Amino acid sequence: MNYSLNSTVTLNNGVKMPQLGLGVWKVNNAGASQSVQWAIKHGYRAIDTAKQYGNEAGVGDGLTKALAENSLNREDIFLTTKIFNGDQGYQSTLDNFENQLKQLQTNYVDMLLIHWPVDGSYIDTWKALEKIYRDGKARAIGVSNFNVSKLEDIMSISSIKPVVDQMEFNPVCQDEDIKEFCDKNNIHLEAWSPLGGGRVLKDERLQKLADKYNKSVAQIILRWDLQRGVITIPKSVHEERIVQNADIFDFELSDDDVAEINGYDNDDRSLWYGGFFWHGNPTGYKDGVEEWDDTKDFVK
Repeated sequence: MNYSLNSTVTLNNGVKMPQLGLGVWKVNNAGASQSVQWAIKHGYRAIDTAKQYGNEAGVGDGLTKALAENSLNREDIFLTTKIFNGDQGYQSTLDNFENQLKQLQTNYVDMLLIHWPVDGSYIDTWKALEKIYRDGKARAIGVSNFNVSKLEDIMSISSIKPVVDQMEFNPVCQDEDIKEFCDKNNIHLEAWSPLGGGRVLKDERLQKLADKYNKSVAQIILRWDLQRGVITIPKSVHEERIVQNADIFDFELSDDDVAEINGYDNDDRSLWYGGFFWHGNPTGYKDGVEEWDDTKDFVK
């Protein structure tokens, strides 16, 4: 298949979504604004953020500026955000989502995800997402970090099927059981941390493939994602890297090389919901919205 930065996948509700976009996890508001502007200038049309990242205001600022600078309309960009764990539940989700739209300087998002499956809340949260979808404030709804059993929970009560499951997905963490379930049920897998938080970039096996194709390790990984049919959202705060991450359309990995990378999986994940405080682990991560010193400069 011939890919380009304009390549899309068709979600199970008929909405088309770019297969390659920009992620902004662990970026402050100023960095998010600048990265979004660079990405859109260089042809990206998908942006992914979350309330937890603490930079929705920066993304909204960057999006508004980039649309004006590049003579684009809001409809030209596919914008994703996520429901924060502390906001989950039916009414709380509805109430807090309105402020997320305000931060993002938009009256709708293209995709809204449940960020993590918070115990005792994610079913009611999904029902709220269905209302948001029916009200036209999200063009598509999905989940993030849901394993197979929790996907089955959602699907057992839902009238609307999730369009994506956004998972940690990279050569050493492939979640094949989840991908297989998603493939069978017409749910797209979307990769967060596609470059393995940087640790995979040092893999000597991938470096050999990079040398073979005269590409960077990052470009090999992102091309592999495309050929696996996975939506991917690499993060960068450097303009040249944003450009390089999209320079993956002039080559194709052989079937043997795709299969070789498939074999690197060893479940080396950086984060999983079992360790979170809200999942019943009192020594786990205490989930909160990232706080940045520059937030006040962007919150209107």
